[in-house]
Amino acid sequence: MLKLHYFPGNASLIVHIVLEEIGAPFELKLVDREHDEHKSAAYLALNPNGLIPVLVDDSAGAAPPLVLYETAAIVLHLADTHPAASLLPPLGSTERAQAYKWLAWLANTVQAALMLYFYPERWADDAAGAAIVEAHAQAKVVAMLDQLDAELARHGGPWLLGDDFCIVDPYAFVLCRWTRGFGRPARGLPHVSPWLDRMLARPAVQRAFATERLARPFV
Repeated sequence: MLKLHYFPGNASLIVHIVLEEIGAPFELKLVDREHDEHKSAAYLALNPNGLIPVLVDDSAGAAPPLVLYETAAIVLHLADTHPAASLLPPLGSTERAQAYKWLAWLANTVQAALMLYFYPERWADDAAGAAIVEAHAQAKVVAMLDQLDAELARHGGPWLLGDDFCIVDPYAFVLCRWTRGFGRPARGLPHVSPWLDRMLARPAVQRAFATERLARPFV
């Protein structure tokens, strides 16, 4: 059984959507951030960084079970171990390389900048400094959203890689969702907006949102 340690709306939502797309049985384990459960000794034994999500995979019957953190690593593992879901292009293909590129960009560039936006006090000594960090981070992310919009415009396909849905779509979708409080959110971009609608129409996304009881606006 696959077990996802999650908190509603966090990066774990990316994994939750991928699990719904795969259709394999899984269990959700709430990690209550509001009560600092992600800093508990039990959770730190799973992820010493104290970050959400963690996936525990004992589906192969291994002892001890596989414990994974880092969202990109988790979704790659799920795609690789459930090939029938077709959530990655064929190994060795140009399309597979593009999937790796976009996944790395989303995790290492966009998500990292969003962390600066949401937690500016970690990189500043006072409120004024935090406000500057937040403003610069938002500006950087807005430029990245333009890059995403340009890519969708370039190939004209329904999904980030073109014709085929893959794990980069849930990843980008959740990060775009996090910009809904921006002055110029992802929703306002001409090519990103219909792609967001296509994502929201997917049954897997709808099930994940319903289970996590996420409120509108969704994006």
